[in-house]
Amino acid sequence: MTAAHGNAPQLATDLLALHQAPEILTVVNCWDVVSAKVAAGTEGTRALATASHSIAATLGYPDGEQIPVEEMLDMCGRIAAAVDVPVSADLEGGYGDAPETIRKAIGLGIVGANIEDQLKPLAEAAAQVEAIMAVAEREGVPDFVLNARTDAFVMAGDRDPVEVLADAIARGKAYLDAGAPVVFVPGRVGEAEAAALIDAFGARRLSLICTPVSLTPARMAELGVARVSFGPFAQRVALTAYQQLIEGAQRGEGLPGDVRPLN
Repeated sequence: MTAAHGNAPQLATDLLALHQAPEILTVVNCWDVVSAKVAAGTEGTRALATASHSIAATLGYPDGEQIPVEEMLDMCGRIAAAVDVPVSADLEGGYGDAPETIRKAIGLGIVGANIEDQLKPLAEAAAQVEAIMAVAEREGVPDFVLNARTDAFVMAGDRDPVEVLADAIARGKAYLDAGAPVVFVPGRVGEAEAAALIDAFGARRLSLICTPVSLTPARMAELGVARVSFGPFAQRVALTAYQQLIEGAQRGEGLPGDVRPLN
């Protein structure tokens, strides 16, 4: 057994409270220590979440569990050690053994996680949620914030949208019943779908992602969404600014006037 890292139990309790609070929890995902420090040092930041796609890209791997789990966990642990706020880790589908991956993450100071269901049979996916929460309790972090992800929307393909929504609702309710405190439904979730999900799960139990075509975080907050994250888009914004700097430099331009020091 790996003991919970430092003050992980209290950080988990704090993170859970942030999801249950009346105001939406906004997390702009980080991917390495310096991005985590910038985020944590920005006024208003109350918690951090990593982006698995961004960490994989940083270390030279494609998305989709192509990165060795040890390398993913090492970066997540470095991020958690570098900041004082709770850190939730995007751990994809769990790298073949989700409960064991969560156990190792807790030992590194991680107090919440995204785990994809990858549209496994519902009974299997719900049992995985239950096993993860049991591991967290054994590791001394009963308030571990599992952001149980269903891929119903992102893997919808040409399925009937009504069927997709019904599947997301059934899966989310099963994960909540299995002990997850919040359900993550990424993909093209419009206002009607978000309202239906919240009606089924209850207020402050739904987590969404902000994309160029999604509802705004402000509207999500009005609907009763618990948490909004930005996934790999935060890294893309940073790299777009970097590319624009390079293009400007090649035109003979200097630095923009609002460059901030690193924390």
